[in-house]
This record gives sequence, C-alpha cells and structure tokens, in this order.
Amino acid sequence: MEHPNFWKDQDEAQKKVGRLRTLKALVDPVHELEVAVEDERVMLELAEEAQDQQVAAEVQAAAGELSKKVGRLQFRTMLSGPYDSRNAYVSIHAGAGGTEACDWVSMLMRMYSRWAENKSFDVRMIDSVPGEEAGFRSVTLHVIGPYAYGLLRAEIGVHRLVRISPFDASARRHTSFASMDAVPEFDEDIEVDIGEKDLRIDTYRSAGAGGQHVNVTDSAVRITHLPTGIVVTCQNERSQHQNKRTALKILQAKLLRLKEKEREAELAAMLGEKGEIAWGNQIRSYVLQPYTLVKDHRTGFETGNINAVLDGEIDEFIETYLKQKK
Repeated sequence: MEHPNFWKDQDEAQKKVGRLRTLKALVDPVHELEVAVEDERVMLELAEEAQDQQVAAEVQAAAGELSKKVGRLQFRTMLSGPYDSRNAYVSIHAGAGGTEACDWVSMLMRMYSRWAENKSFDVRMIDSVPGEEAGFRSVTLHVIGPYAYGLLRAEIGVHRLVRISPFDASARRHTSFASMDAVPEFDEDIEVDIGEKDLRIDTYRSAGAGGQHVNVTDSAVRITHLPTGIVVTCQNERSQHQNKRTALKILQAKLLRLKEKEREAELAAMLGEKGEIAWGNQIRSYVLQPYTLVKDHRTGFETGNINAVLDGEIDEFIETYLKQKK
C-alpha cells in the first residue's frame, strides 16, 4: 500500500485493502489477547509476592474480561464457512401487512445499518422500491466489512412485528412481516457459468437520488435469470455500467447459493429457511404491544429491550444462533 503506484488501479487497490481488513480482523485479536494475558501474568506475580489484596482483586476482575475476550475469539472460529469472511448483500422484502409491512422494511433496514455502523462496516444502498404510503416494498444493501456475510447469514428468514399501527386511525394492533436474505459478495473468483441467452437485461430510469442524470437517463438495471426466475435490480450506482456490474455480482452469488441449497435438498427456489413471508414462518418476533419482547424462535433467546435491538444491538441473537447451529 505504500508503493507510489498502489492507487493507480482503484478496483485492485480496494480489493487489497479489503483483504488486509479481513486478515487484520483475524490476526489482531489474537495478538491483543497474547499481550493482555502476559500483562495479567506479571500482575499476578506481583500480587503473589506482595500479598496485596487490592492488586489481587484487580487481577481477578481483569481475568473476567480476558475470559470474555477468549469467548469472542472462540466465536470467531465458528465463522469458518467458505464465504463467511466476505462482504454481504442484504435484501429485505415486505410481506403480509400492507403499508405496515413496508414501514417494517424501513425499520429493519435501519436496524441492520446501525448494527453495521457499530462494527465500523460500510453500508451502501444498492436498490430500493418505495411503498405506496410509507417505507419500502424492498431494499438491497451492500454491507462491507470483515465477516459481514458470516454474521448476517444468521439473520436470514422472516421477521414479525406486532405493534399499534401508526397508520390506523383506530389505533388497532397490527402484525406485519418482512423477509431478510443475505448472500456473499464475490469478485472474479466466483465459479458460476451464466450464459448470455439465460439473461434478460432491462434498463429504466432510476427512482431515487444519485446524481444529476439519475432521472434523465435509463441508468437503472434489472436482470432476470430466465431458467430460475431470479430477478436482481440495481439503480443506485453512478452509471448503467456500474449498476449492471453490481447486479451481475448479486445474481452470481444467489445462483451459487441456490446450487448449494439444491445439493443439500433444502429448497430449490431460493427461499432458504424463510418460506412464505407470513404467519407461522417467522424466525423472530418483535412485540411492541401489549408488552415489549424480542424473541428468536429458533434458539429461544429473548430480550425485553426492543429499542436497543431496533437500534442495531443484535449480536447476542446472532451469536446464540451460530453457536447453537455449530
């Protein structure tokens, strides 16, 4: 990176920077733990020699913190899948619930964005379809950070919200559903053969912000994979070429995962574990009325602090699920 020509090829430079971040995320915690353990060993020896109860208490407290760090490091070893270390594309779709479901999509988008930002990940909106009255019918995010996919794959499924509807004049309680899907980002190393004859590529005018030409030129791209019916759209890049390139990357990742699902005989239609986006298929429920509770139906883990969860504090849900699955 210190070479004067490093940034001449921007794409290649970004790949190397991303690779460095992934490696540092793997190595740095080990080095930090080694230093911390050695420091505590010295403190323990001092406490034993001086018979100092205060220092001994400090060592004991520090040992508890070290134990937590070891736990986090052990958890990281669970993210050992072939694509876990990669960035992720996250898609959120409204299900049953009408306007409420569209608003629920925007709430989930904020939750995952806040979660990513708290981890110093980059988040970019790739595509969005606004709802008729509020929120989004669907939204696609690009989450860039070490092990983004490995963590977010724990969130794939249907999410259920119960609350007093802000869109109901009678202030009745409503139940809304939205599905979350995640696929890893691939570069040129992906091995998925896509024939041109299998693709239908449509262009149209972008509906959102994105530059002075966004509503003038047909820069947005929709790619349909005819054999499977998978549809991918992208409209938030700067040009039609960039939108097409991003859409193809997402399509490749979805096709690869579809092949894996078919091999495992889990499902042949890219629904993963989600099933229908409606009652009875949810992986997690978020209840705001008549009480406050967030419960994961796969693990049984729950918390009453729903505001913290909607602000992105979902690590305990992710870790509990991945540990149980492992």
